[in-house]
Amino acid sequence: MIEYERTLYPEIEPYETGMLDVGEGHSLYYERVGTPGAKPAVFLHGGPGGGMSPAHRRQWDPELYDVLLFDQRGCGQSLPFAEIENNDTWRIVDDVEKLREMCGHEKWQAFGGSWGATLALAYAQAHPDRVTEIVLRGVFLGRQTEKDWLYKYGASEIMAEQWDDFTGLIPEEERGDLVKAYYDRLTSDNEQIRLAAAREWSLWEGNVATLLPDEDLLDTFADPSKAVPFARICAKFFLQDFFLEEAQLLKNADRIKHIPGIIVQGRHDICTPPTSAWALKKVWPEAELWIVQDAGHAASEPGIIDGLVRATDKLAGKEG
Repeated sequence: MIEYERTLYPEIEPYETGMLDVGEGHSLYYERVGTPGAKPAVFLHGGPGGGMSPAHRRQWDPELYDVLLFDQRGCGQSLPFAEIENNDTWRIVDDVEKLREMCGHEKWQAFGGSWGATLALAYAQAHPDRVTEIVLRGVFLGRQTEKDWLYKYGASEIMAEQWDDFTGLIPEEERGDLVKAYYDRLTSDNEQIRLAAAREWSLWEGNVATLLPDEDLLDTFADPSKAVPFARICAKFFLQDFFLEEAQLLKNADRIKHIPGIIVQGRHDICTPPTSAWALKKVWPEAELWIVQDAGHAASEPGIIDGLVRATDKLAGKEG
């Protein structure tokens, strides 16, 4: 196993927290950490619907950065809980702009992993004049091949036992469209049906997230406070093709060619395989692609942490 030098920065509490009303019945919980007035950055969590955690605050040097983190619509401490109405990619992109304006930043670094990487790319392509740099982990582009990999054939061949658990909740005659079958259950009037579906959806995602099994992570994914919004929002976005045209984020890569970028990608990522990061690199050659040879998908894996911290340090001018 490779030994890595960089770890997360020490635990830190926000210097400001609050709720921002973004309209349409949604209110977003946000936190600000680091040094007010330092280099601005925004953290875009995964999912969709994953929410943020205290560990996410620790990916930047707090003396060099002024970071805003927030729970996207319907998840974490944002309200309404697990809401899927008026919740889509482009509304969240607009939310990021509202948060930037609230902070008074002219520009900031967009940092996101997994679905957060999708969102960072969508935001940067929509507002290229508002982004100083882009840091991505576990690239997901929302293409049909990537959706099929997770919910039809691909990851199922590697995580075979877990795939049987995931599909086992659904009658065989409905397994031709697992996302739709799960969505129907996640929006059921029956609470027991909703909770059971949320748990299995979330555990499947948790199982494909790490190179080695992580029971603590799986316990978190099984927690209804995380599983319910994560599964409901995620299933809706998958059903709606993430509100993107096919390969849209690759086709519009020319909009961000002037923005420095660093992509941190686990070689053995079962959730978002390296092919997507490589496809992005080919249309955005100006970006740096750092492959972590002994890592999967999760931001908590040592090699991924090392890469992300090195990336934020480098973009703040801190080498070594």
